[in-house]
Amino acid sequence: MIFRQLFDSASCTYTYLIASRRGGEALIIDSVLEKVDRYLQLLTELDLKLVKAIDTHVHADHITGMGALRDRTRCITVMGQESGVDVVSVRVGDGDRIDIEGVTLRAIHTPGHTDDSYSFAMDDRVFTGDTLFIRGTGRTDFQSGDPLAQYDSLFNKLLKLPDETLVYPGHDYKGDTVSTIAEERAFNPRLQVASCEEYVELMNNLNLPNPKMMDVAVPANLNVGLHQDEVEARGWSLTCDEMADLLGAPGIVLVDLREAVERERHGEIPGCVHAPYAELRENVASGGLLHILATATGKRLVFYCAYGERSAMAVQSAQEAGLTRACHIKGGLDAWKKAGGRVAGASA
Repeated sequence: MIFRQLFDSASCTYTYLIASRRGGEALIIDSVLEKVDRYLQLLTELDLKLVKAIDTHVHADHITGMGALRDRTRCITVMGQESGVDVVSVRVGDGDRIDIEGVTLRAIHTPGHTDDSYSFAMDDRVFTGDTLFIRGTGRTDFQSGDPLAQYDSLFNKLLKLPDETLVYPGHDYKGDTVSTIAEERAFNPRLQVASCEEYVELMNNLNLPNPKMMDVAVPANLNVGLHQDEVEARGWSLTCDEMADLLGAPGIVLVDLREAVERERHGEIPGCVHAPYAELRENVASGGLLHILATATGKRLVFYCAYGERSAMAVQSAQEAGLTRACHIKGGLDAWKKAGGRVAGASA
């Protein structure tokens, strides 16, 4: 496995790059905007393809690199479903899996620092964001913070992981890089409390100043979505009403770009073809499945995903591959459902 722990000294943020092998797919956790060029250089050096960029929560101390990475690599962006960020490709819930080639993360909803805070566990380690630090915990006094919720996240979720689980936090201000669940249970001073009430009192009396970047970082991090209006202005979008009129028409191929777990949970628009976004470049290139399908039949490709981000990028890729009639459903399945569109097979 390729594993890199990268550090931003300005915000004391740890960013994690993970892949199963050189030349394979990679994901990144909690990127920093100012470090994007470094990430891209490292990806090139290791011959990796970035396919997913994950943020553990809406950050207040730095501007995320997630949007810039998406724009420069066309990777999938991932956050928790509680996040108020305008557009991300995939919103995960507690217990959901995030898969790339050879790597699986399990999402653990760990609110408290913020209501959208998530940790991500894999095999022998857990990435705890701003929930659990090395000999500390994330503050709970702003941005929907809740010390009682954090107590539950710590004692009833993270500290239930195996003792030997490696703890990789989102920040460290002392130079520590990694700990374990057993170490934190034994030596973390904020975990040496006798009750949730004691923890709440401790956290409510920290009296810390707000992060210096808070007024800039939070608004910026809430607005990272790909501007679908730009795709629409070029005539590459369909509204849900327009799609409803075309559904079942012989001249189109409706392409669902989502992963299997998304289709199982949220259902799909009837009559679609499954072609996951991770395989898009191969599928729209000359000789690829979707390229052949569109050119051999003369049909128009209509992409959709969860919220319209992946499908907007798919349209751009298809156009670059010469499939000039390709378009997408603006707002994705989320907008389709809100408009009363028919969905089959949803389990939730």
